[in-house]
Amino acid sequence: MLNLSGKNALVTGIANNRSIAWGIAQQLHKAGANLGITYLPDEKGKMEKKVAELVEPLNPSLFLPCNVENDEQIKSTFETISQKWGKIDILIHCLAFANRDDLTGDFSQTSRSGFNKALEVSTYSLVQLSGAAKPLMTEGGSIVTLTYLGAVRAIPNYNIMGVAKAGLEASVRYLAAELGQQNIRVNGISAGPIRTLASSAVGGILDMIHHVEQVAPLRRTVTQLEVGNTAAFLCSDLASGITGQILYVDAGYEIMGMCAIR
Repeated sequence: MLNLSGKNALVTGIANNRSIAWGIAQQLHKAGANLGITYLPDEKGKMEKKVAELVEPLNPSLFLPCNVENDEQIKSTFETISQKWGKIDILIHCLAFANRDDLTGDFSQTSRSGFNKALEVSTYSLVQLSGAAKPLMTEGGSIVTLTYLGAVRAIPNYNIMGVAKAGLEASVRYLAAELGQQNIRVNGISAGPIRTLASSAVGGILDMIHHVEQVAPLRRTVTQLEVGNTAAFLCSDLASGITGQILYVDAGYEIMGMCAIR
């Protein structure tokens, strides 16, 4: 039976009730994990209030601001974890961002600043957070990130985010190779298209979802909770032999060859 009792889990990337991170947090909580939640702070505190109200039923023992573009906030987050928890067992990385202008038009016209921003937030943050979590994963642990098919195939309007996700998937493998000696496993979940705040920036997202519903073997898309179930599995002892992998949770869409509507 999947049991995460006694495990401390930090979940990043919850923005609202459509966030995949929210589905993951719910399933970790259901499995008995002690949750810590981070949120992206803003000047007016709107995000803090929104996320706090959403996660209240999960009774997180830590609720912390963490902008991954701010080294001091990352340092403060893990210092608090060290002080309050002593150790961390699970890190959920659900962070991605690209300028909307860099998700449309010709990929060759991607701006330098947009390229750097997308890779810093979407890719480097996994490396940075994993490095901060490493000394606190004293009893081993599991790190799970979210990726998408656009990392390995050209997807319309995905552009720079595809490059960022490709880098993320490579980072999963290099981190797994490094951290495995401490019994820390690192894996990625490649989820099918889900309508979230982040995905809304991708042009034609509803068309993508509709296409998957018609072509995928299961003839539907997946839900946040289905992705959450997979994350909970990867964080449990049931997945103790799995690391460095990208697991597709996309109703089987990835296996299809000529993805014409039938």
